[in-house]
Amino acid sequence: MTKLLAHLGGPRAPWIALVTGLLSAFAFQPVGLWPLMPLAFALLAAMLWVAPTWKRAALIGWMFGLGQFVLGLNWIATAFTFQAAMPAFFGWIAVVLLSFYLAVYPMLAALAGWFARQSPTGMVLALGGGWAIAEWLRANVFTGFSWNPVGVALADTPWRETAQLVGTYSLSAIVVLLGGAIWLASTRAWKAPVAIAATCFLLPFFANNDLKPETSVPIRVVQPNIPQEEKYLPGGDAVAAGRLLGLSRDARPETGASPAIVFWPEAAMTAPMRDERLVGSGLALRQREVAADAIASDAILLAGGVGIESANGRDVTGATNSVYAIDANGSIVGSYDKAHLVPYGEYLPMRWLLEPLGLSRLVPGSLDFTPGPGARSIDLPNGLKAGLQVCYEIIFSGEVVDRENRPDFIFNPSNDAWFGAWGPPQHLAQARLRAAEEGLPVIRATPTGISAVIAADGSLVETIGMGERGAIDTILPAPALRPTPFAHLGNFIPLLLSALLLITGVALARRAR
Repeated sequence: MTKLLAHLGGPRAPWIALVTGLLSAFAFQPVGLWPLMPLAFALLAAMLWVAPTWKRAALIGWMFGLGQFVLGLNWIATAFTFQAAMPAFFGWIAVVLLSFYLAVYPMLAALAGWFARQSPTGMVLALGGGWAIAEWLRANVFTGFSWNPVGVALADTPWRETAQLVGTYSLSAIVVLLGGAIWLASTRAWKAPVAIAATCFLLPFFANNDLKPETSVPIRVVQPNIPQEEKYLPGGDAVAAGRLLGLSRDARPETGASPAIVFWPEAAMTAPMRDERLVGSGLALRQREVAADAIASDAILLAGGVGIESANGRDVTGATNSVYAIDANGSIVGSYDKAHLVPYGEYLPMRWLLEPLGLSRLVPGSLDFTPGPGARSIDLPNGLKAGLQVCYEIIFSGEVVDRENRPDFIFNPSNDAWFGAWGPPQHLAQARLRAAEEGLPVIRATPTGISAVIAADGSLVETIGMGERGAIDTILPAPALRPTPFAHLGNFIPLLLSALLLITGVALARRAR
C-alpha cells in the first residue's frame, strides 16, 4: 500500500489519472461495465488525497477527464468520415481538442475535492458535489455540451429511477460518492463509507413506480436503415421514401389495429417538407403528400424534416431542422424547430473566419440552420400532447419539456448514422434518463438505429438494433407518471444537493483543520 501511495503521489500520478480516465469510459455504453466508474473515482480520490500541491491536483483532474472524454467521444471522429470537405483525420483532432476543453470541468471538481482534503470524508463530499456542479456548468457554458455525464453509467441499474427525484447530475454525484466510499473503506475508516453507501443504496426505494393505466393508442416506429453514405446520393430520397412507406404501410397483427401515430426519423427525406414562404415552390407539398401515404385516414405522421425559409419570398435565406405532424391530407397540423443546434454540425461558428480556412459544417450545404424557440408541446388531433426534441437536444437534462404545457410523451427523432458503434447506444442511454427524470415515455426513431420505445421510468419497452431495417408496433406506454419532483423543479434539485455536499465537505475540512 505504501508503494502504491508513493506512485499515486509521485510524478507519474497524472499519467495514472489519464489511464484511469480511459478505463472509466468503458463504463459508458456500448461496453456498459458501470462498476468501473466508481472504481475509477476511488483511485482518483486516492490520488487527490496525496497530491502535494493544488497544481498537481488540477493536472490529475484534467488528465482524468481527458482520458475519459477522448475514448468516450470517439464517435465524433467517425462523423468526419461521411463528408468530403475536410480530411477524415480531422475527426480525431477534433476529438482531442474538444477533450482538452471539456477536461477543464473535471479539473475544477478535482480542485474542489483537494481543497477539502484536511478531512477524508470532507474531500469525498466536496468532490461529489463539485463534480455534479461542474457537469451542470459543462452543459451550459458557451453552447453547452452535456454528453456522457458520469451518472449515465447507471442507466441500466435501479439508480436510473432515482433520476425522477434528484436528476441526472445527482446520479453523477452518487457515482463519485460510491467511489469515494470505496477509497474511504480502503483506509479502514468504516463509519463514513457505510453511511455514504447506505444512503446511495436506499435512494431507489423512494422512486415513484405508480404508473397510470396504459393507453390504447397503437403506434409504429419506423427504422428504414438508410446509411449516412447513401442518404445524399442521387435518387436517395426515392429510396428513402420507398423504405419508409413500405415499413409504415405493412399490415401488423401485433397491436390488432392500424397505428394511430407513425414515427419517422430525423430528416427522414432530404427534400424540404415546408417551403410555403418561398413563392412558386410546391416541392414541400408534394413531399408531404408522399409522406401522407404512410398513414391511415385518421392517423398522424410525426416525421423529422427540413424547413426552408425565405425573407423575400424568392431567395432561400434560412433552414430549420424540424419535426412535422402531418395528417392524411399532407397538411401540417403542428411543427417544432430544433432549438439546440450542433456547432460545426448544423452551423459553422465564425463562418467568416473558418470557411476561408477550408473548414465547413458536417451536414451538407453552406446555409446554416436557424434555431427554434425551445422546448414546446404540440396538440395532436387524437387529443394527445407531443413533446418534441430533435436528436442531440435530448441530452440536456432539465431542458426537454415545456413545463407550462406538459406533454403526454416526448418524440426524439434522431440521425445517429454518423456516429459509429459508440454514439447511438450512448445517445439512447441519455434519452432513458430524460424519460426517468420527467416521468414521460420517450419515442426514438432513427434511420439506422437504435430506435426505441422507452417507458416513463426509463425502461426499454422495445428496440430495433443498429443496422437493422424494421418497425416497432406497440401501444403507447403509460402516457406519463404524475409529474415527478424533477419535473416540478428541474435542476434546482441537483444543484441544491450538490451545493450542500460541497459546503458540508468544506465545513468538515475546516473543522479538521
